[in-house]
Amino acid sequence: MRRMLIGMSQEKLGDALGLTFQQVQKYEKGANRIGASRLFQIGRVLGAPVEYFYEGLDGEDGGVVAAEPVHFVMDRLSTAEGIQLNSAFFAIEDPKLRKRILDLIKQLAGDNEADESGGELPHI
Repeated sequence: MRRMLIGMSQEKLGDALGLTFQQVQKYEKGANRIGASRLFQIGRVLGAPVEYFYEGLDGEDGGVVAAEPVHFVMDRLSTAEGIQLNSAFFAIEDPKLRKRILDLIKQLAGDNEADESGGELPHI
């Protein structure tokens, strides 16, 4: 997810690490394990501390602490579409416009509490 958030391709990450994009793909899909030194390298290239890759894990058995619905949301957010949507949304500087767009999205998704004021959604 970090790679996609900063707009880096698998090929570019692979080049920076001296790997093929296929190897990066295998790491991302979990097909191959990542050693500690490689994880450190990946973190440096992506501008993230090693701890970033362990967020959401507890210290005892490596199990994920967060509840299952959070994983579902994170799975959606970490897709290319999810990252593009979030990047575009937060690029909107006007907070009132962001709120109106959020209300519209909630309404389209069938959320009955889309407009907390109780009125109709404003036209965008």
